[in-house]
Amino acid sequence: MVLENLIVNNYLRALIILIAFFMIIKIIVFIIEKIVLRAAKKTKTEIDDKIIRKINKPLSFLVLIIGVRIAILELSLKEDTAITISKIISTILIIFVFYLVYRVIDVLIENWGRKWAKRTRSTLDDSLLNLSHRAIMIVVFVIALLYILNFWEIEITPLLASLGIAGIAVAFALQSTLGNIFGGISLILDKRIKVGDVVFLDQDTKGTVLDVGLRSTKIRTFDNEVIIMPNGKLADMKIQNIALPDSKVRVVIPFSVAYGSDINRVKKIVLNEISKITEQRFESIGP
Repeated sequence: MVLENLIVNNYLRALIILIAFFMIIKIIVFIIEKIVLRAAKKTKTEIDDKIIRKINKPLSFLVLIIGVRIAILELSLKEDTAITISKIISTILIIFVFYLVYRVIDVLIENWGRKWAKRTRSTLDDSLLNLSHRAIMIVVFVIALLYILNFWEIEITPLLASLGIAGIAVAFALQSTLGNIFGGISLILDKRIKVGDVVFLDQDTKGTVLDVGLRSTKIRTFDNEVIIMPNGKLADMKIQNIALPDSKVRVVIPFSVAYGSDINRVKKIVLNEISKITEQRFESIGP
């Protein structure tokens, strides 16, 4: 190499390579922020803008890791040590590559899902979109893990077979967790509750639904406290959803008046009191 002829010291060559790749990162960031993003803003779609913003920093780290790997090759290390370090850095590279893939897929599904959700009146697709983000992350993580194991020459087939047997034991151990996950899916598919609904579960659990997650549901009470309810338990409970079938609510207020009272005046007073109670009710529920 030309660099070896110019610089004899291995450590100095490695340092120069790191500095060079650091400068390359600065140039890449400058090009992305000043040129690529400006060009992306001129297009009709926003998906390219989102992808560029998502992969900007991970791509810079990826280039830096490549520089570190090349710099280490310049050092006169023992063969076993050099191979181990090279594999470790390559593993980090694989992780970053899969992370970049995840960010791109996540943006694509987010963009497609939001467009699809706007075309429908139902809020079911919004809840499924939130679940899809978590599902994508799990799928990409599993694929990356299997690829890394194969890279380290670890036999995957026996591992998958053992996982099948261990999966049964894990399923029993995580029975409550799996019950919560399937409970959350059933809540979303049955459209029993959605974000923004006001629900009454029991005497101590009343409030507005903040989030329907994969494992639990968050409910903000009228005292501005957050209750986290497992979905498995919530799916088996009797839920009084005052937002269904519509937002109208009937309130029964027992009262009595003395004989000989003016009927018209009583009606006027009752209507005023009902109006005040309704306003207080909606203020306590909050946005």
